[in-house]
Amino acid sequence: MSLLVVEDDDIVRMLMVEVLEDLSYAVIEAHDAATALKVLENPDQTLELMITDVGLPDMDGHDLAKSARGLRPMLPVLFASGYGENVDVPEGMYRIGKPYSIDQLRDTVASILGPRSAQ
Repeated sequence: MSLLVVEDDDIVRMLMVEVLEDLSYAVIEAHDAATALKVLENPDQTLELMITDVGLPDMDGHDLAKSARGLRPMLPVLFASGYGENVDVPEGMYRIGKPYSIDQLRDTVASILGPRSAQ
């Protein structure tokens, strides 16, 4: 399964990607919304989930999620935010508060995609 991780902090993005790859997910990295949109616009790129920070340098994560849903209406979106429970999450989308543990990330992704969804 392919996941798109959108995170402007290089270290945080690197750690997320490493954890997800260790869980046997294929991960595509984007450091900003513009890069993520290029991935989302590619019809040949399959995606099962987009994980995005809310505070991106070039676009609010909510706006990115709205654009993503415009391009891929069924794509689940997981917001990863340091604001935790204070982040407004649109219906049908999910959130995880930073900092989170490896187990929390694993369990949250599995709850969105289904158990043993990693391939």
